[in-house]
Amino acid sequence: MTIQRTTAVPTDEQIRALHERYAPTEAAFDLVYTHCRIVCAVAEQLLDRYPSALDVDLVRAGCLLHDVGVYRLFDAAGRLDHGNYVRHGVLGHGLLRALGFPEVVSRFCSHHTGVGLSRDDVVRQGLPLPVDDYLAETVEEQLVMYADSFHSKTTPPTFVSVRSYSAGVRRFGADKVARFAALVDMFGEPDLGPLAHRHQQPIV
Repeated sequence: MTIQRTTAVPTDEQIRALHERYAPTEAAFDLVYTHCRIVCAVAEQLLDRYPSALDVDLVRAGCLLHDVGVYRLFDAAGRLDHGNYVRHGVLGHGLLRALGFPEVVSRFCSHHTGVGLSRDDVVRQGLPLPVDDYLAETVEEQLVMYADSFHSKTTPPTFVSVRSYSAGVRRFGADKVARFAALVDMFGEPDLGPLAHRHQQPIV
């Protein structure tokens, strides 16, 4: 079940224009915007199964905007700063806030990484982030974060199965495994086959 938007959110056309404006190269745009569209497709698939009412427009905007901060990590030659990649969320949040986006939209950038970053994670891992909690709080935020788990901007990009993600997140602790398992129980497992075929990308 879905409900109509509860706050002003940008249209798909406005979001695409923002990606085009801030992408430093065509390759960066293709990588990031395609990923965001895929995450949106995954989320929409899961939305159809979720039994409670969600703000579908907000989820869509969150999916399409969540990685806009990645553009800030490309240098003039189009190389991505992998060492500071974890900062892309706060960079995106800051960008959207500066552009006047509502906080409820901007938060999707800084609250989607992994299965959520706590203040303790930031301190314990020595992450280059302001010490704070970056946890998905609303169901819409949780869904965008969860949908993001199923696609990776690796070279080449890949779709990620529940089994693979569960195995990969284990290195961050049993609590992260449990958190991901709870999201699987909450939203279900997406059918990645059609999307992988459409984008000609493997499922790992």
